[in-house]
Amino acid sequence: DGVVDSEKVKSNNLDVEIPRSALEAEEKGAEEEPPRESDSNILDVSSDYPRDKHISIQRHLADLEKLADLREDEKKPCPLCPEEKFKACYSHKLHRHLQNLHWKVSVEFEGYRMCICHLSCRPVKPNLVGDQTLSKMGAHYHCIICSATIMRRTDMIGHINRHVNKGETESRFITVPAPKSSYEVVKESATDVQVLPNHCTPQKTDSYFNPKMKLNRQLIFCALAVLAGERKPIECLDAFGATGIMGLQWAKHLRSSVKVTINDCNENSVTMIKENCHLNKMKVKLNIKEEDDETVGDGEENSDTIEVTKMDANVIMHLRSFDFIHLDPFGTSVNYLDSAFRNVKNLGIVSLTSTDISSLYAKAQHVALRHYGCNIVRTEYYKELAARAIIAAVTRAAARCNKGIEVLLAVALEHFVLVVVRVLRGPTPADDSAKKIRYLIHCQWCEERVFQKEGNMLEENPYQQLPCDCRGSMPGKTAVLLGPLWSGALFNTGFLRRMLLEAVQYGLDEAQPLLKTLVCEAECTTLKHFSTHSPGDENKQEECGVYIKTPNTSAESYLVHGKRKSEEVLRGTAKRQRAEHSAEHPPFYYNIHRHSIKGMNMPKLNKFLNYLSEAGYRVSRTHFDPMGVRTSAPLAQFKTVLMKYSTPTYVGAQAEGPVHLPGELQVGEGVPAAAVEEAELAEDGKSGVAAAVFTQSYPTHRAAD
Repeated sequence: DGVVDSEKVKSNNLDVEIPRSALEAEEKGAEEEPPRESDSNILDVSSDYPRDKHISIQRHLADLEKLADLREDEKKPCPLCPEEKFKACYSHKLHRHLQNLHWKVSVEFEGYRMCICHLSCRPVKPNLVGDQTLSKMGAHYHCIICSATIMRRTDMIGHINRHVNKGETESRFITVPAPKSSYEVVKESATDVQVLPNHCTPQKTDSYFNPKMKLNRQLIFCALAVLAGERKPIECLDAFGATGIMGLQWAKHLRSSVKVTINDCNENSVTMIKENCHLNKMKVKLNIKEEDDETVGDGEENSDTIEVTKMDANVIMHLRSFDFIHLDPFGTSVNYLDSAFRNVKNLGIVSLTSTDISSLYAKAQHVALRHYGCNIVRTEYYKELAARAIIAAVTRAAARCNKGIEVLLAVALEHFVLVVVRVLRGPTPADDSAKKIRYLIHCQWCEERVFQKEGNMLEENPYQQLPCDCRGSMPGKTAVLLGPLWSGALFNTGFLRRMLLEAVQYGLDEAQPLLKTLVCEAECTTLKHFSTHSPGDENKQEECGVYIKTPNTSAESYLVHGKRKSEEVLRGTAKRQRAEHSAEHPPFYYNIHRHSIKGMNMPKLNKFLNYLSEAGYRVSRTHFDPMGVRTSAPLAQFKTVLMKYSTPTYVGAQAEGPVHLPGELQVGEGVPAAAVEEAELAEDGKSGVAAAVFTQSYPTHRAAD
């Protein structure tokens, strides 16, 4: 059949036709010289590749035809099919076979085609019928990067895309790195970083960069800028660098005030961090093992130094001490808390970003119990519940290292939960912080909540601590025990005000509205009463033992003639300042839509805040929920005020106004909402429509929960 002068040999598990003369020449040359490249008639298609390249990977169709050695007067077999599947044929038929069966269904990458292969390259599972083994041999592709064999074309395309997203374009087959055009340059806050394609997909790229976390990076920068104003220089660590965008922003804007260390355990990420440092004209200082390879970026602003390390985050935090540590792993950060508090300096700051919102927002409650040791359920204040659960885990980790914390900032938004705490060394601060971890009693019917009283003594009826009377009026158990949670304050007003000043100074427009909301929330005031200076600002504020100057009236204005009187004035000022500082904001908030009355039009949110404030309660909006109200009023009074200033739905043209209560029932006297409803119904002569409204409102609304 035209194959008499050739011998079939097996090389790399491939059955290939090689002329007998070539074999004899190769055997003679093997004794005199080292092994040559593959035979020119078979694999001498492209000199760019080493000899172990699979024959199914070619640049052009002509290269694939060379493998078959097409001749018009001879029959030739297909080099990519076994003889049992495709018998030898003449050139015109073999050409159509190679073009239609192998070349058209190939996968292209960097100018090369990975053609489909039908040879016995993949191991086949044993079959009961031995004759069907070869016929069951599936077609497959050979990966040009990792030499893997994949059966489906769509799977092969996805496999190549995963290599590209990880930056893995170098291998024993392709030695040319990815072209520079495949990188994207992203600019944020006057900082340029190179990222790979699909950089927004976590766990599929080494240069994960999420543009939606810009607000998170600005808040962390403001916190670091405030710390840099207290003492300098400070050593700060970005434990999970990825692209290095956060550490580059620190070094580029704060200059000599900070000594930045960017760490990542992935080698490709470390390489990209170094390239981004050179892109921003920064000097790169490698870790101790690579100090000889210190490199300097071009330009005039190359005096700033960024240290880049490649090690596990727990290891570097155990080995060195820092003033500022930021943790932003993929998911939860509880695995790094013990290391973070081990060597952090006194009055330093630890910030952590948690992105495992499915567990923190009570969608996967068993995961929250496993990671944070906290029992939570879905509530109307679930975002604040998540922040307090994280702070409780942080407090326990700090207490194990004989350190206490003060919460400076807690932000929970759609994509992340950010917590910033200041570290206080010593067993006394550790004990004080640990005492603020308590359980929460939550009513699942009306969503009233209260922290459990301090002490270890058991109570006969824990329901007595709840202000609501759902236990007596509803069947079954109505409350659940949540926690342990952080019961202290979530914000530090003085620190937030200084963060706002830093945001204004550096032009961080996205962070300024949020910081204003946080200041109002910390002081529990409305935004119209917001001012850049707190009402009781003096020349200095004391915060965790650190005295902070504020741009207010100098201390001379408080001095009067006489040493004794001046000391009394200053002492009274300090007492008044401590009293204002100790007035913490109320825990948790109420959603105005959750407690609205069916059949009634509730007032506008800002007007409702004024109504609560006029009733004598502290009130503010909250960043956790755009329709949330943080107030010192209990739930019964909250509903009473809401009902008083709501209008019936059937009065369409009537403006908003109060629903007049009887003279004996006034807001603020602790009257239950149910009693107010009954009194209104008794007083109203036309009780037909009103009775239908009130009898359907609460039962229907509660049953929906």
